[in-house]
Amino acid sequence: MNRTFSDIFLAPSLLSADWGRAGQQVQELEQAGVEWLHFDAMDGHFVPNLSFGPMFLKALRPYTKCHFDAHLMVSNAAQRIEDFLAAGANSISVHVEENSHLHRLVARIKDGGALAGVVLNPATPVSSLELILPEADFVLVMSVNPGFGGQKFLPLALRKIEQLAQMRDDWGLEFKIQIDGGVVPENAASIVKAGCDILVSGSGIFNPVQSLGRNVEAMRSAIREAF
Repeated sequence: MNRTFSDIFLAPSLLSADWGRAGQQVQELEQAGVEWLHFDAMDGHFVPNLSFGPMFLKALRPYTKCHFDAHLMVSNAAQRIEDFLAAGANSISVHVEENSHLHRLVARIKDGGALAGVVLNPATPVSSLELILPEADFVLVMSVNPGFGGQKFLPLALRKIEQLAQMRDDWGLEFKIQIDGGVVPENAASIVKAGCDILVSGSGIFNPVQSLGRNVEAMRSAIREAF
């Protein structure tokens, strides 16, 4: 697959945002040229942390036209899909580890008008997705163990991205590859070179040392190095 800089999307993770100023911050991100926003929904059961649910997406929808990308780190994703669709999610991803009826969930997401993604935890092999790849719009590779922001990037994720990119080319598929966890300017170029299309970044964007706009531009400059 031949890609250019314009094919790569940066998706700031709202888990790292200042939730008290979330509306203002998503507007700043949109003004900086961000097109995707990533929402990590955690239930305290599938992962050891609680975050936000569909009401948070619904509350932010009037502030921006950005693509809302919902990552369901929950034990009962099948019972939550319609809620997130109604709240304004444009894409929803679910974990292979927690959902035995993955084909059914992917179909429900797509029938609801959203892009459907499947997620791999760090220790889950790419081979577990072989039968669902033709149906998936994107694959999310976790480069940290999910549950908390601010963790360090696990290099094993690069190999998984390379595997997925090779499978995509070999099988003539068009799914996108997304990564989440420890993504910062220092590793962004290597991630893109491996074959990633959508980079989720929390602490790399919501870094108080610089403005959101400057952090976005720093990430974009790093991504350009891949081309």
